[in-house]
Amino acid sequence: MRISYNWLKQFIKTDLQAEEVSEILTDLGLEVEGLDNFESLKGGLQGVVVGHVLTCEQHSNADRLKVTTVDLGNGEKPVQIVCGAPNVAAGQKVPVATIGTKLYDKEGNAFEIKKGKIRGEESHGMICAEDELGLGESHDGIMILADDVVPGTSAAELFEIETDEVFEIGLTPNRADAMSHFGVARDLRAGLVQKENSSTNFGIITPSVSNFRVDKRTLKIDVAVENEELAPRYCGVTISDLTVKPSPNWLQNRLKAIGLAPKNNIVDVTNYVLHELGQPLHAFDAAKIKGNKVVIKTVEAGTKFTTLDEVERTLDAEDLMICNADEPMCIAGVFGGINSGVTENTTSIFLESAYFNPVAVRKTAKRHGLNTDASFRFERGIDPNMTEYALKRAALLIQEVAGGEITSDVLDYYPRKMEDFQVFLTFEKIKNMIGEEIPKEVIKRILVSLDIRVNNVTEAGLGLVIPSYRVDVQREIDVIEEILRVYGYNNIKFSQKLNATISNSSRTEEYKIQNIVSNQLCSIGFNEMMANSLTKPEYVSLSENLKEEFTVNMLNPLSNDLSVMRQSMLFSALEAVSFNINRRKTDLKLFEFGKTYHKLPSGFDENKHLTLTVTGNRSDESWTNNQQKSDFFLFKGYVMNILSRIGLDAKVITLPFEDDIYNEGLALAVGKEIILEMGTIKKPILKHFDIKQEVLFADIYWDKIQKYISNKIKFTDIPKYPEVRRDLALLLDSKVAFEDVFKTAKKTEKKLLKDINLFDVYEGKNLPEGKKSYAVSFTIQDENKTLNDKEIEKIMSKLQTNLEKELGAVLR
Repeated sequence: MRISYNWLKQFIKTDLQAEEVSEILTDLGLEVEGLDNFESLKGGLQGVVVGHVLTCEQHSNADRLKVTTVDLGNGEKPVQIVCGAPNVAAGQKVPVATIGTKLYDKEGNAFEIKKGKIRGEESHGMICAEDELGLGESHDGIMILADDVVPGTSAAELFEIETDEVFEIGLTPNRADAMSHFGVARDLRAGLVQKENSSTNFGIITPSVSNFRVDKRTLKIDVAVENEELAPRYCGVTISDLTVKPSPNWLQNRLKAIGLAPKNNIVDVTNYVLHELGQPLHAFDAAKIKGNKVVIKTVEAGTKFTTLDEVERTLDAEDLMICNADEPMCIAGVFGGINSGVTENTTSIFLESAYFNPVAVRKTAKRHGLNTDASFRFERGIDPNMTEYALKRAALLIQEVAGGEITSDVLDYYPRKMEDFQVFLTFEKIKNMIGEEIPKEVIKRILVSLDIRVNNVTEAGLGLVIPSYRVDVQREIDVIEEILRVYGYNNIKFSQKLNATISNSSRTEEYKIQNIVSNQLCSIGFNEMMANSLTKPEYVSLSENLKEEFTVNMLNPLSNDLSVMRQSMLFSALEAVSFNINRRKTDLKLFEFGKTYHKLPSGFDENKHLTLTVTGNRSDESWTNNQQKSDFFLFKGYVMNILSRIGLDAKVITLPFEDDIYNEGLALAVGKEIILEMGTIKKPILKHFDIKQEVLFADIYWDKIQKYISNKIKFTDIPKYPEVRRDLALLLDSKVAFEDVFKTAKKTEKKLLKDINLFDVYEGKNLPEGKKSYAVSFTIQDENKTLNDKEIEKIMSKLQTNLEKELGAVLR
C-alpha cells in the first residue's frame, strides 16, 4: 500500500522527516518496506528558471538560428544562448534550462544541458519549448510566459511541480482500519503521543462536509435493499449538470503519487476518497439506470454479466448485485459493469457509498478471480460509520472539479446500526501477557490515542468501548496487543537467560534420516526445492494413474492455478525445471521432500515423498572435461547411493514396471512392496511444460521406506590379505541386463566375491545379431589368508559355468 507523505500531512500536522515517520510507523506494526520520491514531472524542472530575453539577433552563420542575451535573474551578467525557435524575440519572458540541467524525453531518457558552440557562437543554456519540459506536446516554438513573471523564478514553482515522498507499507490482513491515509494518520497520531511521552493532543484534521446541501430535488433514484444481511448499509445521492473532463493537476498528482493513473474527474474523485478515507465508492451514469431504481439483490445462477474489463462472467446465486429495474449494473463491492459507468457524455450520476458483508464480497471476488481496490477493503471490513460522511465528501469534491448540483436527498438505508465492541481489560492480564507492569496512566493515554473509549475504571481494570472500524480488536488479548505495539516492543525489558527444553518428538528420528539424505544429495551437487502443495486441476489429465475423483479441492481457492492439492509431486518439479530453463539454467539436479494428497472413499490420505529430478549436463562446462548429458544409469546411481546410505541397497529388488509417465521406467521394492519409481519422463508430458530436453525423475515413497531403514553401522578390520581381480569378456543376449550377471555371480560365490563391476559394453560390428559384449571385473578376497592360483581359478571356473548355464554367456 502506497501512502503519500504530503497527503498524510493534510490529516496530521508534523514536521518530522519522512525517515523518522517510517520508523514510527514500522514500530506501530505498519511496516514501511520502502520510501520513494515522487515528482509530478520527471526531474522536477530542477535548474529551469524564468529568463528575460534582452536582445535577439540573427546568427551570422545560420539562417534559422538566433543569438540572444538572456537575464537569468541571478544578479550576474546576462548569458548568451543560441536559439532556433522562430518565435523568439527580445522582451520575452521564457523558461531557460541552465548549464547542468537534466531534461527528460517521453521515454524517460535524460539529456544534460552543456555549454557549447553552435556554428561558432557560444551557447550557455537552452530556451525551452513546452514538449522539451514535459509540459505539453507543442514544438512549434518556445514557451512565452506572462510579462509579470519575475526573472530567476524557479520553473518548478511557476508551474506548481509537486514533489512528494511515498511510503510503501506492507499492510497485514488484519489492519483493515489502516487501508487509507486517514487510517495511517490515526496510527501515526498514537505513535507521536507515545513518542512525546505526554498527553499532548495531536489532532486529526478531517475534511469538512458542512457545506453539503441539496440544491434541488429533481432527480430521485429509488433504492430497494432486498438482502439486508449482505448489504447492512447503503447510501446514495444524485448529482446533475456536471461535466466529465480531466481532473485538475492537484488531484492527478495525488493519484499518481500512489501509483494510480487518472481517468476523469468523476472516477478520480471516487478513487481519491477511497484512498483518503478507506471508503469505496461507485458512480453510476444516472441516465443508464433503467426505471430510476436501484435494487440490491442476488440474481439467478448462470446469469451473464459483462464487467468493465469487457469480460463476460457467469454469476453465482450468492453474488450480490447492484441492479436497475431490469438488469444487473455492478458486482457489489467488487467490480462495475461495462454499461452503467461514467463516460465523457455523462451529465448526471448516482453516487453510491455502502457497507457490504465482508465474507460475501471475499467469496464473490475469489469466485470470479477479481482483486480490486474496492474488494480489497470490503472483504477485510471497512468502517460502517464512514459511509455517509465519505459520500458527502465525494459529492463536494465532484462539485468542485466537475460542477453540477446535488439533486436529491442522501438516501441512507441502515436498518440495524452496528454497535461498538465492549471489552473489559484487567491490569493483571496486561502484566502477565507483556511480562512487565506498564503504568496505568500510560495505558489510558495509549487507549485514548487509539480512539478506544474508557467507559469505566476500577481497581481491577478498565471497561472499554472499541470503535466499530477496529474489526480486529474484539477481545481482551487484542487490546493488550494494541497497547504493546504503541508502547513499543523495543521498550520491553527481557532477560539475558534463555530457557529451552529438549524435544522428545517421535518424529526426530525421521528428520534425522531426512537430514542425512539431504546432506548427501547436497554434497553431490543437488539443490533442495520447496514447491506449493496447491496446484492446477488440469494436471490430473496428464496421467491415467491420477484420478479426478481423488482430487482434494479448495473451498475458497486463491486462484484457479492453486485450486487443488497435488496428487503427484512430478508436476511441481517440472514447473521448477521449466522456470529455470526459461532463465538459461539448463543443468539441474533438484530434490524435494513433500507430500501428496488424495480424497479416497475411506477418507483423506496424505503421504510423504522424496523426489529427485535431473536434467541437462552432468557437470559445469570446463576445459578439463568434455560435456556429457545426465543419463538413466548415472541417475540410478544417485538413487542407489541414497538407498545404500540408509541401509536399503541390499534389500531391494527390481520389479517389472510400466507407466504412462516414463519412457524408461524402473520400480524398486522390498519384498513385494514398491518403495520407489524412477525413469525418463515422456515427451508429451514435457511438452505441456515447454521442456525440450530429457528429464529424469525418481519418486521415493518416504513413509513406506521408514520401516525398512537400518541405522546400524558395522565396523570390520581392514583386510590384511590382498584382493585379486579377474576380468571376463562375455557374449550375451541383448535382453540380458547387468543386474542378471550381478545376481548370478553373487549367488555363485557369496563369501569371497567382494565386488563386481561392468567396465565396458559393446554392441555392433563383428557381433552376431541380437548379441552384446560385457566386460566384467570380479574382485576376490579371503580375509583370513592369501588366495593361491588354484583357488582363484576354481572360483572363476565356477562363475563361468553358472553364467553360461543360467544366462547363456559365452567367453569371447
